[in-house]
Amino acid sequence: MHLEIITPDKTIFRGEVDSATFPGTKGSFQVLKNHAAIISSLEKGKVLYKIKDTIGEIMVSGGIVEVLNNNIILLASGVIQE
Repeated sequence: MHLEIITPDKTIFRGEVDSATFPGTKGSFQVLKNHAAIISSLEKGKVLYKIKDTIGEIMVSGGIVEVLNNNIILLASGVIQE
């Protein structure tokens, strides 16, 4: 799957992932290959993505995510640096 995380300023991440987990407004959810099409709003929280045995983490302040045909686009309102 291809994941792209974008803020109004720049692209934060772009690459192939095995899975991704998002902080949805109605609860956390995971996306795997061949997931059904979905658009969801996001709360402040951690976006986790897995590439082989490595897990990446990006803290977002909220946003919108779209999943369609193994492409995931996250439009984040901002990224929180810890």
